Amino acid sequence: MISKSLAVPPQHLRVAFFTMLGVAAMAGALNGAVALGEWVSRAAPTSEPTPAAVKAEPQVEEEAEPAPPPPAFQFDAPLPGRVINSPFGLRQLPWEENGRLHQGVDIAAPGGAAVKVAADGVVKATGVSPTYGRYVLVMHKGGLTTMYAHLAGAAKGVKRGAYLHRGDTVAFVGNSGRSTGSHLHFEIRKGDKPLNPSFFLGRSFAEANDLPIKAAGKVSRKVRLATVSKWPDSVAKAGKTAGGVKVARLKNGRVRATIPVVAIQAPGAASTASSTGSSV
Repeated sequence: MISKSLAVPPQHLRVAFFTMLGVAAMAGALNGAVALGEWVSRAAPTSEPTPAAVKAEPQVEEEAEPAPPPPAFQFDAPLPGRVINSPFGLRQLPWEENGRLHQGVDIAAPGGAAVKVAADGVVKATGVSPTYGRYVLVMHKGGLTTMYAHLAGAAKGVKRGAYLHRGDTVAFVGNSGRSTGSHLHFEIRKGDKPLNPSFFLGRSFAEANDLPIKAAGKVSRKVRLATVSKWPDSVAKAGKTAGGVKVARLKNGRVRATIPVVAIQAPGAASTASSTGSSV
């Protein structure tokens, strides 16, 4: 049995209960506030100090290396994709007593094939020659000229003074003049001196000093015996006339012809050279 002196009145118990309840509620509220503060501090982005502005150094742009200049001289083949079948040099034809200088190269091609100008230039002359047939003569820088002969005809607009770009059609392959078949006779000259076109075709040169003038002007002493499938009509007819070509057939089956020596001047050339007047 509890002593009356130790017994707590009911009203005091209620006060104590509510006091304890308030203290617990306050403690819970404080703990929640602390937890909320920590969560907010973790979630918020950390502000970093703004770095001081650094003055940028002016960048010096490197100068690009200049592109190399185009070559001063560039030569293309007048009949691209076709080969030379009669080269530059001493040559003897079947109806000739002796050899003579073939001053250019012959390139076989079907009649009507387009002939391209080998380099930039200006047309110096067009015309017809008894030996070269129809021809076009083109001037180039550096004192060089190119000639296109035995043509069927010049291309449209190709006349004296016309400017042609490398690769333009200058004429068409033919069989005119003293020719043994459809082909192009092509020459390159420095002034009046014939040069071997093989030293130029398909090549480019940075400046005039690089041009192989000396090497291209050399002529081998070896005489090449040429073979033809057809004699020019002018040679066959001349063999039947007095004072013309005398044709004789030897015992070994070869044909020998004696042709009067005449001076043949290349179209546009200032000097003349001795020639047999046979196919060029």
